[in-house]
Amino acid sequence: MNILPRNGIFEKTSLPYKLEGLLPVISKETLQYHYGKHLETYLNNLNTLLGDSEFKNESLETIVQNSNGALFNNASQVLNHVLYFTQFQKPSAENKPQGYLKKAIEKAFNSFENFKNIFEKQGISLFGSGWVWLSSDDSGNLIISQEENAKNPITKNLNPILTFDVWEHAYYIDFRNNRAEHLKSLWQIINWDLLELRYTEKHRYHF
Repeated sequence: MNILPRNGIFEKTSLPYKLEGLLPVISKETLQYHYGKHLETYLNNLNTLLGDSEFKNESLETIVQNSNGALFNNASQVLNHVLYFTQFQKPSAENKPQGYLKKAIEKAFNSFENFKNIFEKQGISLFGSGWVWLSSDDSGNLIISQEENAKNPITKNLNPILTFDVWEHAYYIDFRNNRAEHLKSLWQIINWDLLELRYTEKHRYHF
């Protein structure tokens, strides 16, 4: 993914589903606030902060990798949310990875079920606000990481593939303070075909 501004302005990424398309996992009301207001705020702040700065025409990824302070926080939250919102699709109880990503998950975590358990535990145990990520290194090996607040694994030269948002506004309307149940429910709406592309487009030379 290489997200570029248009005439110096970053625009909101469209959702690949309707606001009610993720029910019952994520409600329309949650998306109205999370996508409609929280992401909008980060996006507006980012465009204001860019102004005529040295990053004005750079990609979002370049800004996240090279900025700091308020600019980093807002740019990284925009990137985090784009990766988050675009990874979902209509719920399916039989939702599992296939292809190269499946093999990489089984190599790193022994089984898909074990991977899910580890990923959920990392999300549950992250204190305060932040994100839990599945990323790959330069060799295509998979890594799970906790990132506080706005941080994104690309600052560690990793390729982000999957993320769960554990900021409270991501789940409080639907699950109140039950973060664990929210995280467990998200597996039903993951678009594994998209995540396969996020993985293979970065590491095609390994296959």
